[in-house]
Amino acid sequence: MEPLRKISIAEKLASFDDQWSPKTLASVGDYAVKAVKIAGEFVWHDHPDDDELFYVVRGGIAMEYRLNGAERVERFGPGEMLRVPKGMEHRPVAEPGTEILLFERESLVNTGTSGETSRTKEAVRI
Repeated sequence: MEPLRKISIAEKLASFDDQWSPKTLASVGDYAVKAVKIAGEFVWHDHPDDDELFYVVRGGIAMEYRLNGAERVERFGPGEMLRVPKGMEHRPVAEPGTEILLFERESLVNTGTSGETSRTKEAVRI
């Protein structure tokens, strides 16, 4: 067993600049807390077996999603979070400089079932 160790989210976010490339800060069972810097549009995707939770540290997101055949959007910003339920097709569109925390299964593939490969990134532990 390791000693307890606090994590400074601000320091971790300041330690990298790459976009759409999740960094694992901590594990909680099978789940992870991941820090990500994002800007612009991601790809439409879903996660058939997993929920995701987005928490905005800085900036803002317009979460586009599809429900009952219609496209919708939910906007949220600093100090706000949004849960995307498993199986819901969604696409985050972020303001420049947006920083978020993701709470999701550690093994979750960020591009889900989209088949996208250029945006697919495995989370790196920092």
